[in-house]
Amino acid sequence: MFPIGDFDFNILNYLNDIIDILLVTYVIYKLIMLIKGTKAIQLLKGITVIIAVWFFSGIFKLNTLYFLMNQTLLYGFLAIIIIFQPELRRALEQLGRGRFFSRGMIAEEEEKRNTIEAMLKATNYMAKRRIGALITIERETGLDDYVETGIPINANLSSELLINIFIPNTPLHDGAVIINDNQILAAASYLPLSESPFISKELGTRHRAALGISEVTDSLTLVVSEETGNVSLTKNGELYRNLDEDMLRKLLEAEIMTKSKTTSSSMWNWRGKKDG
Repeated sequence: MFPIGDFDFNILNYLNDIIDILLVTYVIYKLIMLIKGTKAIQLLKGITVIIAVWFFSGIFKLNTLYFLMNQTLLYGFLAIIIIFQPELRRALEQLGRGRFFSRGMIAEEEEKRNTIEAMLKATNYMAKRRIGALITIERETGLDDYVETGIPINANLSSELLINIFIPNTPLHDGAVIINDNQILAAASYLPLSESPFISKELGTRHRAALGISEVTDSLTLVVSEETGNVSLTKNGELYRNLDEDMLRKLLEAEIMTKSKTTSSSMWNWRGKKDG
């Protein structure tokens, strides 16, 4: 049996090792988030390949290849520092400002705001010109089945791209655009039509499709009426009609920006006209 003192010492060592591993993992994760979306991520993939070749060439005694990889790693890091000096400087600046560890949250919030602004700008433009539109935002429930019915886009979300998709008499203007995070996944997708008998007879196929998808998923769907230019939004089988820009902004912010379900639910108790 171990003496009590040795047992306590072993526990402290284990705790130190666990904390050490967690801290290193977190720092590596933040570094990856820092270079994500930049040319440095491609370099990281290349370095991973070189390290793998170096490792296996050493195991299988491929001496010439091992020597070449060894020299590449030896002098390659110096070249990396020179080539990626701007990225390294930006990382050090963020570390000095205390933003390094909060950058992921800041970037996520900024991405959500960009999504909301792109949606508002596009819907306002189309509403004024009575351009019909159907835009579904994917949330927790996956929409892969519906994405597959449309034309893959896989492009960064922008108001200009949304507007161009729905311009009348273009190949993609019929059907729904499906968005996930800040990406347009597909256009001209087919959504299930609601069969509710309580839907107003004046509503067309777009509104029925928006209600249909909201009945089977937790998605948010925006509709711009081609006949009236009115903007509507569906969620959880409910249709909120005739939304102006301020109301739409607050509803989107409540659902996309706010994680609190209580705040979200209170926002959906607006006295705007509800149908469905």
